Amino acid sequence: MFTVRMKSVVCGVALVGALAVATSVRAQIEVGTWVRQAEAAMPGVMTMTVERCCGNGRRILYRMEGTPSVMTFESRFDGSDAPMLVDGKPTGSTMAVKRLDDHRTFTVIKVNGKAIGTSKAALSADGKTITVENEITSADGGQKVGKSTEVWVRK
Repeated sequence: MFTVRMKSVVCGVALVGALAVATSVRAQIEVGTWVRQAEAAMPGVMTMTVERCCGNGRRILYRMEGTPSVMTFESRFDGSDAPMLVDGKPTGSTMAVKRLDDHRTFTVIKVNGKAIGTSKAALSADGKTITVENEITSADGGQKVGKSTEVWVRK
């Protein structure tokens, strides 16, 4: 099960899909480091490093300030379940990220095979921010049930 700090990563990890830009002109826009804008509901500094992997997919590394743990996720962005790892070990959670177009994705988050929520992510036209709308429908993953919005900014 997740540590308290790593639980907040579950929602943020859904933005991964917004980073899969389809056109070759914009193919590099997502690669790099992003910082989640802190707010009362999700305090603390979280960074996300995006790397190319798995064909047209991405490897994402999440780090929460003050925690040595690293959450990783590799996805092909084709809607198939992909495991989330913390420090290289399975968490029991998966994400199924589906690319909708070159700026938007839809993600289903699962814990132990049970869907606990969804996320819609959108990359801004200028490629500088990602807005993620999360809806957690089950507390099985340790998340608070309800809707939340996150904004990530390119570092």
